[in-house]
Amino acid sequence: MIFMNRLKVQYKTKKNYRLLLMSIPFVLFIIAFNYVPLFGWILAFFDYKPGIPLSITPFAGLKYFGYIVQDIGDIVSVLTNTLAMYFLILLCSPLPMLFAIMLNEMRLVRFKRFAQTVTTIPNFVSWVIMFSMAFALLSHDGMINQFLTLVGIAPKETYSILSDGKRVWSFQVLLGLWKTLGWNSIIYLAGISGIDGELYDAAAVDGANRLNVNLHVTIPGLIPTFLVLVLLSIGNMLSVGFDQYFIFKNPMTAEKIEVLDLYVYRMGVVNNDFPFAIAVGMLKSFISVILLFSVNALSKKARGQSII
Repeated sequence: MIFMNRLKVQYKTKKNYRLLLMSIPFVLFIIAFNYVPLFGWILAFFDYKPGIPLSITPFAGLKYFGYIVQDIGDIVSVLTNTLAMYFLILLCSPLPMLFAIMLNEMRLVRFKRFAQTVTTIPNFVSWVIMFSMAFALLSHDGMINQFLTLVGIAPKETYSILSDGKRVWSFQVLLGLWKTLGWNSIIYLAGISGIDGELYDAAAVDGANRLNVNLHVTIPGLIPTFLVLVLLSIGNMLSVGFDQYFIFKNPMTAEKIEVLDLYVYRMGVVNNDFPFAIAVGMLKSFISVILLFSVNALSKKARGQSII
């Protein structure tokens, strides 16, 4: 008996080591692309110019952090755009959960798989292609305006939402929702499969219809998953959609679509002011870390469970 127990312990130990070795490539990937670049933060304290060795670059101290205060107007503007985009996305965050419930309620398996496939495919399409499709359909010379002109109902001045600065927030959020709805619903479909089947049996015995089952069993079972995803997204609220907004940015929408990451890109790459761009990026990272730990503390206090 003791010999068998030892064999079981050795087997479990070997299995744990095997799993640990399998995780090493992913850990190295995270270190290489998330932690090694942090050494570049040192450039924010020097008058850095590309091509000049750092050893002979003048030390600037906190000069570029002071420029953040001087440029506070632009910082506030891009923060407003960033937070507005994020909170609009947050308002739409229950939709993947509701979509997953709708998929789960479908009785035709073929139609269910078709709907899930069609809604998931846009997640794997790049934003460059998305912009090409939107431009072909919605630009002033796009297919929609051409069709309206052909049937004789086009207005005197053609309209393009791509250049409408007043509706840029809602349009971009709807585009992002369309692209990610099916993909984001997958985790909720997995959550539904993890709900105790006895709860559904008990609801059926009590005579609950499908609506009541979803209201009193499925949705409460998915709420913990929903809250964890929302809480984790709050820590990343300052990093919303750089690639999407970069592609769709134009002179008519620049004022409303420029988020914090786009501002850092413009300052660093376009204006060649790398130290200032890095200083702003550092500020964003510190704020994100503070938000993450604050949300984690609130989660631990409200739910009795930490998320990190």
